[in-house]
Parts: sequence; C-alpha cells; structure tokens
Amino acid sequence: MTMNLSQRRSDLPPGSPDAVDAAILTRRSIRAFLPTPVSRATVEEILRVASHAPSGTNTQPWQVCVLSGAAKERLSARILAAYDDPVERARHAEEYAYYPTEWRSPYIDRRRKVGWDLYGLLGIGKVDKERMHHQHGRNYSFFDAPVGLIFTIDRVMQQGSWLDYGMFLQTVMLAARARGLDTCPQAAFTQFHRIIADELALPAEQMVVCGMSLGHADPGAVENTLVTERESVAGFARFLE
Repeated sequence: MTMNLSQRRSDLPPGSPDAVDAAILTRRSIRAFLPTPVSRATVEEILRVASHAPSGTNTQPWQVCVLSGAAKERLSARILAAYDDPVERARHAEEYAYYPTEWRSPYIDRRRKVGWDLYGLLGIGKVDKERMHHQHGRNYSFFDAPVGLIFTIDRVMQQGSWLDYGMFLQTVMLAARARGLDTCPQAAFTQFHRIIADELALPAEQMVVCGMSLGHADPGAVENTLVTERESVAGFARFLE
C-alpha cells in the first residue's frame, strides 16, 4: 500500500515506536543468505520508501544498480577472478579512504573484536590466511543473496552528500527489515570499482560508494548468530542543561 503525503504526516499512531524500533534493533549484517527470490516489486518498494531519506536541499545524491540472476553472477565472477589472483588484486585499490590510515583506541579494539568474533564462530584461526581470504571473498558473491545492490554517487558531490547517502543506506536497510528481509552493507566492493564500472557501464562521473546484499537470512548459518556489542548512551553522549 502506498501512503499519500497526508497519511504519512497525520495518520501515524502517536507514541507507538515499536515497529520502527524493531526494524532498527533487528537489523544486522547478514553474511549467509537463502536462495529464496526477492521480487522486483519488493525491491522497488524498498527503494521508493528509502527515497524519502533526508538530503541537504533535497539533492538526493543516490544512484542504485539492482543486480540479480545472470547480471549478478557475471559481476561476482569478474571480481572474484581478480580477488583470487594476487598479482591482479594488487592492481585494484579503493577510490576513497573508508577507514583511517592510523588506527587508535577504541576504534581498533572494536574492529578487532568483531573480526575475531566472526572468525571464532566460523572456526577460523588467526594464522589461517586461506580461510580468511575465502571468507572475505564471500563479499563478492553477495553472500549468496538473490539481490545485490551497487550504490554510486556523482563525483561532483561533496562530503555533505556522503552524509546524506549514509541516511539513505540506513533507510534501505530498515525498509528491508520492515518486510522481513535482511541486508549486509559492503565497503569491500570499493576496491574493485574499475571492474564494477566496466561491467555495469557506469558513466565516468559516477563513483562507487558501496555494495549491499539483500535477501532472506539463512537461519542455519552460524555466522548469522554474530551480535555486535554497542556502546552505552552514557559512553558517547553528554547531556547539558
């Protein structure tokens, strides 16, 4: 059902945040999906809802390529071929720095913990480089999700538009949860932006922001039991009166 503007503004029940809170609190990065198809109509509805995310002066800087079937498999195969070849992989680098060049606490501690928690669930030891490589490579098959999303932005847009983009991505993920679906946002795709641009025939002015897997979580996959810890409100907020 599609709401009109007056419904969105006045017909929402006051003081009933349960559904929104549930979508936020149950959203997790899923790393194993079932092959259950997701219809184009459902994806279109998720993106339609997400298009209402805020952006500075309504610039709406997001562009999305939706991949499924053979198109998704072709992109995955090309990236995995480069990823599995050390010489070829070395020729590919991210266009923008997602992570800091110099880590410090508490960020490095959180990063290490989630990594080793995931590897612990999968039984991957600290010296098992081959299995680490394979697990990271699962990003490029969209963790077997039936739908893969590639997000791009016009190169002329500046830092504020990237902040807007983050709000759009979060809204995509929450709209998916509201429909019983799961996601995994993936910065891993940025390393292979040249392959993505070629395979998807992206215009030169478009830059890859990230990828995202979309589908139904595999309830039997141990990696999907990972729950990340969150800092308490007292740890990151100050209340001044």
